[in-house]
Amino acid sequence: MQEGNLNFFVHPNGICETEKVGANTKIWAFAHILPGAHIGSNCNICDNVFIENDVVVGERVTIKCGVQLWDGIDISNDVFIGPNATFTNDRFPRSKEYPESFLRTTVKAGASIGANATILPGLTIGEGSMVGAGAVVTRSVPPFAIVVGNPAKIIGYTNSIQTTENHSSNASNSCPNVVETNVKGVTLHTFKAIPDLRGSLSVGEFEREIPFIPKRYFLVYDVPTADTRGEHAHYECHQFLIAVRGSIRAVVDDGTHREEITLDKPNLGLYLPPKTWGIQYKYSPEAMLLVFASDYYDANDYIRDYSDFIKITNPK
Repeated sequence: MQEGNLNFFVHPNGICETEKVGANTKIWAFAHILPGAHIGSNCNICDNVFIENDVVVGERVTIKCGVQLWDGIDISNDVFIGPNATFTNDRFPRSKEYPESFLRTTVKAGASIGANATILPGLTIGEGSMVGAGAVVTRSVPPFAIVVGNPAKIIGYTNSIQTTENHSSNASNSCPNVVETNVKGVTLHTFKAIPDLRGSLSVGEFEREIPFIPKRYFLVYDVPTADTRGEHAHYECHQFLIAVRGSIRAVVDDGTHREEITLDKPNLGLYLPPKTWGIQYKYSPEAMLLVFASDYYDANDYIRDYSDFIKITNPK
């Protein structure tokens, strides 16, 4: 037990040179923490962990064996770091050559990093996200995304309900081609599809089947499979999404519920009201996404940070 009035535990074979350690934190054998580090309460720092000076570790963090946290790393509350996960802080390291400042890496609250994953410097690992074992993370990970592989790619999102258009139990009797989702205000629309030997036709009417008159449209196409679009919400703008070619996966989130929907038919549309966080990913190679917007482009209408979105949708 650490001597004096400090109420955290250090194994006799551990070295803790900082007194900035929260209550009930446990530091195990052969761990070494330098004087400038800040460690929160109720953390578990396992054997053979090394933590440099310019490191902040939040509360209830688990750091498993063999992890090194170098200068420039911020770990938020409730993060799990698996055994031998590797962090870096210099993109172009040379022996005996040091940058003026190290790139800052941030792991947001509730994220989990699997064993032997490698995190390149200067990235943000988003809130609630999961990095798979052995993944090599070369770009920032969005909130709640699940990434695997080398280089790491998004394969899904945590805690999202998988949805198809065949939810007849949620369909409105007065408008059977509109299905309510579990996300507030978000609806899935199936339009008329008329097959013909000369080609097929799908049609929808604004204000009748699409709940607004658009002032703008845009097309998203030629998106690499590994890339993610969206990742924002709007204060006032309504949007309507149609995969006119190929397929995409759309994630919608109202701050409480999250749902994942596949758009893979040109007569299937997804309505997003204001204050809905939207993400599109897993574009098929030929995919083309058509988006109708209720307003002209306004940079000030965007909510681009998920933590800000949560504050807006769930004010205390």
